[in-house]
Amino acid sequence: MPPGIDQLKHIVVLMMENRSFDHMFGYLKQQDQRIDGLTGNETNPDTTGALAPVNNQAAYQAQLQPDPGHHFEDVKLQIYGDVPGGPAMQGFVKAYYEKQNDVAHSRLIMNCFGPAKIPVITTLGRKFLIFNRWFSSLPGPTVPNRAFAHFGTSFGHTDMDVFYLGTKYPTIYQRMLNAGRTAKIYYYDQTSATIGMAFILKNQPQIFATFSQFQEDCDKGNLPDYSFIEPNYSDHDVGSGRLLAADQHPDHNVLAGDQFIAAVYMSILNNEELWNSTLLLINYDEHGGMYDHVEPPACTPDEFQDPTTGFAFDRLGIRVPAVLVSPWIPEATVISDRTFDHASIPATVTKKFIGDYAARSPRELAADTFLDFLTLPQPRQDYIAFQSGGGLFGGMPPKPGHTIVPTLTPPASAAQPDRKISQLLFDQVNSMHKVEMTLPAQQQTHIDITQITTEAQAADYISKVMAVLKP
Repeated sequence: MPPGIDQLKHIVVLMMENRSFDHMFGYLKQQDQRIDGLTGNETNPDTTGALAPVNNQAAYQAQLQPDPGHHFEDVKLQIYGDVPGGPAMQGFVKAYYEKQNDVAHSRLIMNCFGPAKIPVITTLGRKFLIFNRWFSSLPGPTVPNRAFAHFGTSFGHTDMDVFYLGTKYPTIYQRMLNAGRTAKIYYYDQTSATIGMAFILKNQPQIFATFSQFQEDCDKGNLPDYSFIEPNYSDHDVGSGRLLAADQHPDHNVLAGDQFIAAVYMSILNNEELWNSTLLLINYDEHGGMYDHVEPPACTPDEFQDPTTGFAFDRLGIRVPAVLVSPWIPEATVISDRTFDHASIPATVTKKFIGDYAARSPRELAADTFLDFLTLPQPRQDYIAFQSGGGLFGGMPPKPGHTIVPTLTPPASAAQPDRKISQLLFDQVNSMHKVEMTLPAQQQTHIDITQITTEAQAADYISKVMAVLKP
């Protein structure tokens, strides 16, 4: 067994929101031809028949409004187009046109980021490991894709409902606790809460903590065996200031998410013993409707079938960025010959900390795992440290061998709590409301959620429900 696997004590997963591989990493191909990104010649037809080319003009904010479609029917059009038997991955522009019926606006879905515009995620990818073939688990939205990370299945659903998540297969957190191991979901704060997992929070509040607790656990060396981190999902007021959403879901500022990734990474790096014994995976739950040129492959069918769409879970969703970080990984590793999806997360955690475990979905049992990339004979000493403003994240003093990488700071105006509620927050409010309705009447907020129209109102409602679920 490679020394890195033997020394591994902690696995940390940070799951971001709604960006495709090409949208974030496509132009890294210009730095390394092994990366299955963009040549610059990729196109998609618009509704007039003209071809919209890819470009590197993606904006941090205010470009992809309204939110691109990423529910099952949207993704079906994006992959297969509107011409039966036609070429795959040619329906992105036409799918986005349906949101606003504006040809020029629909072509913005082909905009991608150059590496210098998102320095944290691209630096970590180049310095550690990039997966060329990490796909979302199904062609659909946030909750069922995240369910694959938590359960290894979405129990036959492609929608945003949370109450279908059955009990046939326990969460990876319950498995860990049953095996005498430790595990936590770290959500950002009470106002941001946890996407789709509030029903678990109601029944198992002990496995949840805030991001500030994650930072404290890193600093004190108290990190659990397995940690799953959720970013801040809303711009909201806190004290005398405002917090920016860090999830990178449109129309939140992408730079806020890039800085959040740096904060997670630096929290681990700050504790040298923890750094040398931790494997960090950074990935995205689904592509968010944004262009990618790689057709999703067939996969092992799950035992469930979506009764609404007829989808048999025999094909993965669209490719997403995924980066693996550890001092035991050789620099500039690119994995091209193996396929991963979010079921690989519980599969890997189970393999490392539990061992043989039969009560898992067919998809998880067939999923590839990612422990074997920790191949170096000893941990690397070429530290990458991220700088924000005048100092390093977490106040960490530079060490010999540090390479200091400046981050880019979003403007204060990026925080817009009064913006119209996004589809993600709308779905989160509905999920929280369903959980709230299972509480005794005296514990309910009695807020009419049909009157929630802004991000600030959504954040306020979520905070009130969270105060009851996890006081």
